Amino acid sequence: MTKLFFATDVHGSEICWKKFISAGKFYEADVLILGGDMTGKAIVPIIENGHGTFRSVLLEQESILHGEDEVKEMEKRIRSRGYYPYRTTREEVAEFEKKPDLINPIFIKLVLKTAEEWLDYACEKLKGTGIRCFIAPGNDDMFELDDLVKSCKQVEHCEGRVVQIDDHHEMISSGWTNPTPWHTFRESTEEDLADRLTAMTAQVNNMQNCIFNLHVPPYNSGLDEAPELTKDLRPKLAGNLLTPVGSKAVRETFEKHQPLLGLHGHIHECKATTRIGRTLCINPGSMYEQGFLSGALVVLEKNKIKSFVLTNG
Repeated sequence: MTKLFFATDVHGSEICWKKFISAGKFYEADVLILGGDMTGKAIVPIIENGHGTFRSVLLEQESILHGEDEVKEMEKRIRSRGYYPYRTTREEVAEFEKKPDLINPIFIKLVLKTAEEWLDYACEKLKGTGIRCFIAPGNDDMFELDDLVKSCKQVEHCEGRVVQIDDHHEMISSGWTNPTPWHTFRESTEEDLADRLTAMTAQVNNMQNCIFNLHVPPYNSGLDEAPELTKDLRPKLAGNLLTPVGSKAVRETFEKHQPLLGLHGHIHECKATTRIGRTLCINPGSMYEQGFLSGALVVLEKNKIKSFVLTNG
């Protein structure tokens, strides 16, 4: 019997990352799996005003900070929300407004520095526990993240690989998705995505006990419903008009191979489970901005799933 804990789409939320690493001990899990989108999407500047004060705007709320303690507390709030705090000056902000290209190198530096700190935290907390931790970067994760993950001794980079979870269960993993309106790092055509999946499934020895850890859900599975967007990327009917946005290549792969379990994310608002043939497919959803870690706790036995439950905390 193997107990695994799966979560996804923490998007830079430090509190969610720490909850994920702690979930192994908390749930007495043997295996932790992060299904992609580890990193955040934006910088929140903390601007020095002079006389020991700073100004910051988080979620459209302005704060005037007095002294180092208040700045550190704001930095903690920003990290918990999935953003990257950046101390700066009014002069530097004015320079950014003139030359926006200066921002991206700073963003990359902050992303990688934070990811390195997170992986150090994972190494410290998981060392000696016997808990295995697998990570496959998602479509929103820059490619520079892969080498960092590979360098962490307590974490296993599993993108594009077949890995042995226990004596009976194998797992394939990929953070790549079909095209999105946001043109993120790891997107491809359905044809290329099908080729990626075929390259992995060809190496699986026992499909009956295999886990498909694929960031994008299968098309029209009930795990992939997102608000339909207008041409300028605004939700139609105030977000009340939903449409399936998952991958047809992933759907076809499940229908063909019928693995034991599918683990998915990508669509944060679509927390759900379904079956495609014999395969149980799970999307635990994501509430990273609120600091809640959504997950799935699954108990595996040979040739079957003994139990599963969706978690939030």
